Amino acid sequence: MTFAVIQTGGKQYKVKASEILKIERLKDAKDKIEFNNVLAYGDDKNLEVGAPFIKGAKVEAELIKNGKNRTVLIFKKRRRQNSRRKNGHRQQYSLIKISKIFNKDGSIFAESSKEKVKTK
Repeated sequence: MTFAVIQTGGKQYKVKASEILKIERLKDAKDKIEFNNVLAYGDDKNLEVGAPFIKGAKVEAELIKNGKNRTVLIFKKRRRQNSRRKNGHRQQYSLIKISKIFNKDGSIFAESSKEKVKTK
C-alpha cells in the first residue's frame, strides 16, 4: 500500500493512487493538477519524511469536476428582541482522482489503474 501526504488548501491529505478525493476548490484548475507540497510518502516498509516538504517529489491528479456542497444554514437569534438573521453558505470543492505519485528522484512511485471515472 503506497501513499503520500500532500498539503493543499491549508489542509493535509493522505492519498493513494487511484483514490478519489474532495478538496477545497482549486482556482484555474485544468485537467491535470500537480501537487508539489509533498510532506511524506512511503509504503509498508519504507517511509520518506520531508522537513517540511520533500524536494522533487510530486503527486499528479486529474480534475473530475468542480462543484458546491449542500447549503449550511446559519441562524442567529437574540431572545426577547425580535432580532433574527438567517444566512446560508455553500462551500465550493474540487473532486480529483490521484493518478501518479512521484518520489524525490522523479521516478514513478505509484500509479493508478486505467479505469474510467463515473461522475454523478
